[in-house]
Amino acid sequence: LECGLATKLVGQPLVRQQVMKGLSDFLEKQNPEKPLVMSFHGSTGTGKTYVSSMLIHYLFQGGLQNPYVHQFSPIVHFPHAEQVEHYKESLKSWIQGNLTKCGRSAFLFDEMDKMHPGLIDVIIPFLGPSWVVYGANYRKAIFIFISNAGGEQINKMTLGLWHAHKDREEINLQDLEPAISKAVFENPQSGFWKSGIINDHLIDFIVPFLPLKRHHVKQCVVSELVQQGLEVHTGVIEEVADSIPYFPEEEKIFSSTGCKTVASRISFFF
Repeated sequence: LECGLATKLVGQPLVRQQVMKGLSDFLEKQNPEKPLVMSFHGSTGTGKTYVSSMLIHYLFQGGLQNPYVHQFSPIVHFPHAEQVEHYKESLKSWIQGNLTKCGRSAFLFDEMDKMHPGLIDVIIPFLGPSWVVYGANYRKAIFIFISNAGGEQINKMTLGLWHAHKDREEINLQDLEPAISKAVFENPQSGFWKSGIINDHLIDFIVPFLPLKRHHVKQCVVSELVQQGLEVHTGVIEEVADSIPYFPEEEKIFSSTGCKTVASRISFFF
């Protein structure tokens, strides 16, 4: 996984550091005190979903198709606000049932910022240190929360650090964590804010994804061309990179969509 993150993940040294620290410390323990809970934050196209799927690929045979890996999206699985009580019961039963089958299960929650607070409250009891039930040790589970929340603040902080001539390899968690906490955990509009997940200190690792620069986008184009078995042509790389919007308007330093639209833009050239 460490090698995969180093060679395939573009422009996210802090992510590599945080993910590897969290996983290695957790997996070394025969009897962890609590499940591993990581929360990924950043704007679209910066690699949050990519890293979570890579992590699962290396830990579970068959990756996301493994029967002990479970994905949830509020828009897909919990779309109707009036049915929250029903969703709460279903989610609780689903998590408990699957952890009883296999304590070393993984649960991925996409778009966590759009999750109803009541549903987050259902998850909370499974994240703490007390769950050893029916002979199953729930403390060996892995929970990954994925969210765009905090992305704007991360972008602003990264831009400010760039202006201060601080390279992204020098950016550390302490530079970004206060801004993320304010945007995500102290925001009354956030499902996180209304839940007890923060007050109970249940998130082990906050993982910020930085905005990507033009040369990172070009790396993504090369990777996508190789993956599709297409010729790596300099002209195509430049044109795809040029076609993507950048911010701020005057300086155009960071990609507004990260690498998210790279694959679709390549299709115009072949």
